[in-house]
Formats: sequence, structure tokens, C-alpha cells
Amino acid sequence: MESFDVTVIGSGPGGYVAAIRCAQLGFKTALIEKYNTLGGTCLNVGCIPSKALLDSSEHFFNATTHFKEHGIDIKEAKANLPQMIKRKALVVKQTCDGVSFLMKKNKVTVITGHATFKNATVISIAGTDGKVSEVETKRTIIATGSKPSTLPGITIDKKRVITSTEALELKEIPKHLIVIGGGVIGLELGSVYARLGAKVTVVEFMDSIIASMDRSLGKELQKVLAKEGFEFLLSHKVTSVKSGAKDVQVEAENSKGEKIKLSGDYCLVAVGRKPYTENLGLESAGVKTDERGRILTDDNLQTNVSGIYAIGDVIKGAMLAHKASEEGTLVAEVMAGQQPHINYRLIPGVVYTWPEVASVGFTEEELKANGTQYKAGSFPFKASGRARASMDTDGFVKVLADKTSDEILGVHIIGPRAADMIAEAVVAMEYRASAEDIARMSHAHPTFTEAIKEACLAATENRAIHI
Repeated sequence: MESFDVTVIGSGPGGYVAAIRCAQLGFKTALIEKYNTLGGTCLNVGCIPSKALLDSSEHFFNATTHFKEHGIDIKEAKANLPQMIKRKALVVKQTCDGVSFLMKKNKVTVITGHATFKNATVISIAGTDGKVSEVETKRTIIATGSKPSTLPGITIDKKRVITSTEALELKEIPKHLIVIGGGVIGLELGSVYARLGAKVTVVEFMDSIIASMDRSLGKELQKVLAKEGFEFLLSHKVTSVKSGAKDVQVEAENSKGEKIKLSGDYCLVAVGRKPYTENLGLESAGVKTDERGRILTDDNLQTNVSGIYAIGDVIKGAMLAHKASEEGTLVAEVMAGQQPHINYRLIPGVVYTWPEVASVGFTEEELKANGTQYKAGSFPFKASGRARASMDTDGFVKVLADKTSDEILGVHIIGPRAADMIAEAVVAMEYRASAEDIARMSHAHPTFTEAIKEACLAATENRAIHI
């Protein structure tokens, strides 16, 4: 039986980053992955493939809507979905191969198979060839991620009633895609097919899309997506989903109890994800979970069993790839005797629609609820010269700052390249910058990030220049 200092279960953005950092710190490290490719959900059937399809569909959408105004004349743009899927698969392969290279570079032992705790220090691995092996480990990091959730009474047949995994492999552009859930996954994949010509209907239980983010972002995104052909049924509870050979029927009711019926050719169930903690033998190791199946951990992400840690989607907090990566690094450094820290309030959230949506810190609703005295400044992209040049004038930047100290408490962006722009806000808030600090920094012209400067000026005695 081979022995390791650290064994990581799961090779997603949390697991493989943890393995690399452990190896860098001198630990003899093993990484166990049940699938034949590394990278977990994010790289294989999540973040990376969805962004590949989002980019492809955005190019097509621009070709059919904006190219003529830019002076680019084409006879007729046609969406070639099989080629988009093929390109997506290549992007996934290249990315996963990159992780495999990093494992070899850092001398991490990769073991393929399903891991199960035999006890707190011995892990059994059932290989794809049917053979079972065991490893002994001083410490273990559980990074097994999550899987799509569903609703009671809904059967996901993976043909007409699908999850995000199947939505990445469709053989045809839906005529009518019904999306259950107005969160990140539903809106991103809905955007892919709406741009390619599908009618998209979003059925959401809450009274807002992307309800966990600042409400102003959801309102603006809904307005923009509606122009692209989205239909939104907010405050609606799905009561029935029935699939046929070539169609799917969805029934829902609103807050008044009024019923509606929808008919489409595909139904995407995007109501969130749940931690993957089944069949890991957690009980054999003595590891405790909560009522939602999440593994309980302390501030250092150690479970109730000494030497066993958990990170990413299997523990509490936002299910974000970059959160998992930060946690993987933290655990490795804790085990090495260092004192790392994560400010969970400053882990940004992003929606990769177009315009993109990005947010960090407190929302305006949260500040009102906890009684914080704050001031707000916003700047619309329609007033940005760079945004006008690229025809990306939807959206705005909103900055929330403490009324007395001027410290930035939250930044919320919906607009072009918001996913990249939010990093400036994260840096500022990590160093506890004031709105005045950002307002006095020189921002290159013309850039989208000038909108952040202008929003900070607006939050500082209403000093915005360009509006």
C-alpha cells in the first residue's frame, strides 16, 4: 500500500489547485479522480465548455445584428451547431490536458477510480478496470464538487428534460427552450440558444432573476435579455414537467394560484446544484455532514476528523470555481503551518451573459437590511465613449461606499467585460480603498474601466464628469 502525505479526492478547480500547492510545499501528494479526464465539472461540463459556446453564439449574434452597422456585409450567417460543439470539445480537451501536464510537472501521483474512505487514513479506490487498490494517507482533502439539483416530481430523462450537462451537447437548436430557474446557469445556457434563434422562456420561483445579486443587476439584465427574445415568468412555481418523444409540457402557477401551461421541445432544469458526498464512505471516516449533505468544517476547512479537510462545493458558501481554488490553496498552506486567509465577502460572482454581470461585496439590499449608512454612485455605459465605439451601451457600474469613511462596500457591474473589470474592485476592497482613492486614479482612455472611476466620482459628492 503506497503512502502519501496528502491525498486529494476530486480534480476540479479546488482539487487540482490544492494538489499543486501541496506539491509545491513539499508534500508527497496523490490526486484521485473517478473520471478519465481531470478538471472536474468546471473544465469538462461547466465553466469552460459553457463559455466556449457562449463565445461562439455571441459571434453569430453579432454577425446577424451588428456587423452591418460596423460596415461588414455578409450574405447570410448560418449557425453550425455541430461545429460549435466540436470547437467546444477541443477547448475542453486542451484545458484538461493542461491540468494533466501540471500534475506531471509538480510530481503529483494521479490515480483514476472512485475513492471511498475505509477509515480516516486509508482510502479504497475502485478503478474503471474493476480492480480495487488502497492508499494510506496522513491527510485528505475532499474536493468532490457538486451535481445538478432537481425539483420534486421532475424526472430528468436527459433527452427532453435536461440538465446543464446535456445542454452542452444538443444536436439541434431548440425551437422553444423552457428554462426552470433564473440563476446563472439557466441564463447563460439560455443565452447560447436564444442567440442562435431559439425562443427561451424562463420560469423562476423568485420575483427576480439572479436574485442573490444586487436587485438592480437583475432588473437591467432582464430588460436586456427580453430584447433578445427571452420571456420571463417570475414568481412562478413549477408543478409538473412531462416529456414526450419530441416535446415537453411544463405546468406552473403564479403567487395567486393561477395556472399556466407551456409547450416546448426541451426543458432545462437549472435550479442549482447539490454537494456530491454520496458513496464516499464519510461515515467510515467519521466525517459529519449537515442536513443538506454539506461537509461541516472549521475556519481552517478541517472537518470534525483531524487531518481530513473539505473544500469547494461540498462545504457551505457559494458554489464557485475560484472559491474552491482559493480554499484549496488555503488548506495546503494551513497544513504547512502557514497562516493564509480568505475574505469570503470579496469573492466575486459573475454571470457570463452579454452584457456580463459581476458583483463583489455587499448588495444595496444587504446594506439597507443591516442598517449601514452608505452612499451610492452609478455610471451608465451609454455615457462611455469606449462602449459607444463597440456598440455595447447596455448596463452600468454601481459603487456603494460607507457614508462616513468612504470605504468601498460593494461594486456591481452589468456591462461589457464586467467579468474582467470586477478585479479592479476586488483589489480596491482587499486594500480597503475609498471611493475617493479610485476616483483619483488615472484610468486609460478610452476603456470600459473608466466607468468604475466615474461611478466612484458619482459616489463622492456627485462628481462624475461625463454625465
